[in-house]
Amino acid sequence: MNIQERLLLFVTRANWILFIMASLAGFFFSPISFALGIFSGGLIVTINFHLLSKTLKKALTPPYLSSHNVVLAKYYIRFIASGVILFVLISGHFVDPLGLFIGLSVVVASIIAATMNELTKIIFKEAV
Repeated sequence: MNIQERLLLFVTRANWILFIMASLAGFFFSPISFALGIFSGGLIVTINFHLLSKTLKKALTPPYLSSHNVVLAKYYIRFIASGVILFVLISGHFVDPLGLFIGLSVVVASIIAATMNELTKIIFKEAV
């Protein structure tokens, strides 16, 4: 398994693990609107990540290569839908914006964790 496949697998698993851990911590240790913000933001960003991954795999796997216009159109549709959902959540005061921000950071945190994991593998591999 090459480094790209390991990174994608790690990020995909870490997204769900961090999402579940952050949501549970939010529901146990914070007010309900803050916890709903964490849950909503994490769910939105994790689903978007998986849909983008599926779109790119489908578009870049031969023999059915898709046009870049199709990929961009799907991306912008997801982007607009996410924006509308976030607008409704914030303007309707259904969630706490800070909790939403924390939830939306789940994918970023998993990407950073994957990068640190691979860097430690590279550093310790060279040290041996």
